[in-house]
Order: sequence, then structure tokens, then C-alpha cells
Amino acid sequence: MSETTAPATSAPSTASVTARGRLARIALRTVQVLLALFYGIASALPKLIAHPSAVESFDKIGWGSAGMYTIGALELAGAIALLVPVLQSVAAIALSALMVGAFIVQLTVFDGQYAATPLILIVPLVLIAWSRRGYNSELLRLLGRAGRQAGRRA
Repeated sequence: MSETTAPATSAPSTASVTARGRLARIALRTVQVLLALFYGIASALPKLIAHPSAVESFDKIGWGSAGMYTIGALELAGAIALLVPVLQSVAAIALSALMVGAFIVQLTVFDGQYAATPLILIVPLVLIAWSRRGYNSELLRLLGRAGRQAGRRA
């Protein structure tokens, strides 16, 4: 190779890296919206309107309507928080914890009939929590500011 010939590089161009990053952000946001719709409509709504299937399931668990409404409210709050930038990582972590509980309940009460569902849902939730973790410092900063302001008022 002569000194005038530029070496061939395998490094991607800045434009292709930027385009891939943009596509990854769009894909992740799409997953967040789909999960928010799933948790808000398919999972929380039946519990919050006391659909007979939800009532039956929570009676079998032994948690009754109080447990059903509590889980439904947590799922709805998580669904909404998945769409709020500063809350999305924390929401994904909280919903993952809820799915761990759902997995345990599926194994112990329902003989593992749908135990794979919570595990499958944990995968994109962990991805969201990790990818959006940068917002956690902003959330802590906002909470710290709110705490300092509340302390001055007291």
C-alpha cells in the first residue's frame, strides 16, 4: 500500500451510526408504548372494572377485591409512567418486580399454566430500565429539590 492510498476502514460512518441510534430509540419507544397499552388496557383494566375472570383469579389466590384493585392500580400507574421520560426506567423496574411476583403466583397457585408470560414481559422491561437509566439521576435530582423545598416550608 502506498502512502497516498487511504487505508480501508471497517468503522461505520457517523451518518450510519446516527441512523442506527435513531432507529434503536424509535424501536425502544415503540416497545414502551406497546407495553404501556398492554399493562393499561389488557392487564389493569379488567382488574379495575372487576371483570369476572379477574375476580375469579384473585379469589383463587386468596387476595380478593382489595388485592385485585391494588395490582390493577399498580399496573395502570406503571403503564402511565412508562410513557413519562423521567419515570420510564423506574416504571420498568417496578413492573419487572410485579412480574416476578406474578411468576411466583403462577407457579404456586396456578400450577405454572401461564408462568412464561411474566418472564417474557420482564425481558423488554429490563431492556427499557437499562436503556433509560440515565433519567434516574434526573429523577433523583428532582426529588432532592422537592425535598429541600418541602423542608424549607416546614
